[in-house]
Amino acid sequence: MSTTLDPHAGQSVLASGAALTDARLVAILLHGRGASAEDILGLASDLRLTDVAYLAPQAAGNTWYPYSFLTPMEKNEPNLSSALGTIAALVADLGERGIPPDRVALMGFSQGACLALEYAARHARRYACVAAFSGGLIGPPGTPRDYAGSFDGTAIFLGCSDIDPHIPLERVKESAEVCRRMGASVDERIYPGMGHMVNVDEMTAVRAMLSGA
Repeated sequence: MSTTLDPHAGQSVLASGAALTDARLVAILLHGRGASAEDILGLASDLRLTDVAYLAPQAAGNTWYPYSFLTPMEKNEPNLSSALGTIAALVADLGERGIPPDRVALMGFSQGACLALEYAARHARRYACVAAFSGGLIGPPGTPRDYAGSFDGTAIFLGCSDIDPHIPLERVKESAEVCRRMGASVDERIYPGMGHMVNVDEMTAVRAMLSGA
């Protein structure tokens, strides 16, 4: 049940793809601002991987946090902590089911991409992969990036337009460099003139990452 301190608690988690008991990997899909769990599950059909289970949590009010990801973090509280806690709870539940983080992929678009990267950086370890479609690490310019831990070779994909109206190119590049410094194998792709969207090249790259995980 959601509260003012934990607004995303008790929200639904949609599932598709393979059953958890049979899945080679589990992908947690995080939707963008104003979208829904059902929307982001559309990526599952585009990926066309029958041995992957997909879980998509729903944000309260279809928004994980109220302001831009570049806003001082305290302004986005308690929603931001609640959103990160939603991911943590899913990862913990999967662990209890015998599915460790190295069989879990974190993926998201826009606001969901920012969350996937920020959660992964705060909880660095070996994941199946991390994919951020049009996103970056959270916080205003100059935010310290002294995250503890190592990604231990985790494949991380960052794809974004060079003129994305919501995601500054500098933040994508900073996020990629932070992940590299933390031991990730980073595939950073910048698409000239692209809109705020996911393109075929991105899906092909992430499908290959998931296939090889």
